[in-house]
Amino acid sequence: MTILRAVLCAALLLYKTAVPAISQDVTLTSRDGSVTIRGMLLGFDGEFYRVETDFGELTVDGSGVVCDGPGCPNLEAFVAELAISGAATTGTVLLPALVESFAFRAGYAVERQDEGAGVVTYVLADKDDGEVAARFSIRSSNTDEGFADLLANEADIVMALREIRPPELRRAIEAGMGNLRATGRNRVLALDALVPIVSPDNPVRALTLPQLAAIYAGEVDNWSAFGGPDAPIAPHLRDAESGMGQAVEDRLLGPAGAELSDRVERHGSDAQIVAAVVADPFAIGLTTASETGNAAQIGLSGACGFTVRATRRTAKTEDYPLTMPVFLYMPARRLPKLARDFLAYLRQPAAQLVIRRAGFVDQLPEEIPIADQGTRFANAIAQAGGGIALEELQRMVSTLTPYERLTVSFRFEAGSALLDAQSRSNIEQFAAALENGLYDGREVMFVGFSDGSGDAATNLRISRERARAVRRAVVLAAGDAELDRIRMTTDAFGEAMPMACDDSHWGRQVNRRVEVWIR
Repeated sequence: MTILRAVLCAALLLYKTAVPAISQDVTLTSRDGSVTIRGMLLGFDGEFYRVETDFGELTVDGSGVVCDGPGCPNLEAFVAELAISGAATTGTVLLPALVESFAFRAGYAVERQDEGAGVVTYVLADKDDGEVAARFSIRSSNTDEGFADLLANEADIVMALREIRPPELRRAIEAGMGNLRATGRNRVLALDALVPIVSPDNPVRALTLPQLAAIYAGEVDNWSAFGGPDAPIAPHLRDAESGMGQAVEDRLLGPAGAELSDRVERHGSDAQIVAAVVADPFAIGLTTASETGNAAQIGLSGACGFTVRATRRTAKTEDYPLTMPVFLYMPARRLPKLARDFLAYLRQPAAQLVIRRAGFVDQLPEEIPIADQGTRFANAIAQAGGGIALEELQRMVSTLTPYERLTVSFRFEAGSALLDAQSRSNIEQFAAALENGLYDGREVMFVGFSDGSGDAATNLRISRERARAVRRAVVLAAGDAELDRIRMTTDAFGEAMPMACDDSHWGRQVNRRVEVWIR
């Protein structure tokens, strides 16, 4: 019974491997012959078998069993298989660059094989004897297809330009893939941004988010409403199946309670949007910051005078309200060791440099000197409401002046005390930096801010509580860090330094944040 319990405990490990082309019958027998498991072999990662049995899907430690049957793998010539599917924005450039960089750093020769239909396979082999070690397959389509492939056991990892939706999450849980919103089941690979673009001939260079939403909802259809020419607006957007097109509906139209107009012209790629906008002086498009081409970027402004544009820094800090995380979703199943090594590599500084060179925003923390933040402090003074006393502004300036701001910020889901998706990833990234000793000997201060809605004293209290909550979450995540080498403090200034206007949902969302300052 001891062996049986050991085998079943191993079987309950939640992991996945690549699916063989044809699943076949196997019999797994414990080495003392006391336990036998029969079923269809779904995968083998070099260490663990994954078998569909009468008791459900089981994962069994290969070191404790002997495999018999036509589906048994060749243990001496194991090849790690990894299938990645989803958003073409990620799969056509970014993931291939990361796979090639990983192979080079790990000492493998790498060969690219174009399979057609948006599929490319990278074969990693030993440089000396040419023995194949891994095949990484990348299928570039859209976010919907990525989740469909995962649920059909045709992919190990999903590339997504939006968060998983409730029906997808429910089906994944029902299929035994675990909660894909839980820690470790998803991560932010890189950052991008939703950017409104127009022809260089269009004089309009700034819009508010409510105005942008009104354009795509069909509520405003002439440029004269925004100080432009008396001409009809021709809006363009990605297709409905793409993660980016869905992100527009979720993040731009949803908070405004609006629906997409049927006047919007849909496209199959960002490049098509850029071409259409550049060719038409009265067009407007929404694309990613990594794919703006020769079009002119529209800044996001507000009635209070703030204007922000999508840059590497504003995306990292989420000060740009339409920052768009690039996600990887992974079910609670085991991947081959080489695939796990690849995922670990994605968090390393070398991978972050590849991400930047590919045109995306990396997640390496940057320190912003106080001298580079004059505009923020000027806005704090200009926008200070009646509840913010001069003494509080002076306290904020004197407190923060000895520090530099990190491009690591934490923001919260609308109407919730829960961190948003990018901030949950930031917790893991920042905790890893602490564990690696990156900030040993320095002081790290978590600083809370709020929007200007409600009473100033209440906002100050809430921002202080949020700063403390983020600090606790980081400490909990950094379990292996030598925290006695780091001084971590908290402070808060409520609504004293807004980053956007409080006259919209998006502005209030940007203003509710916890920043990280360091010296």
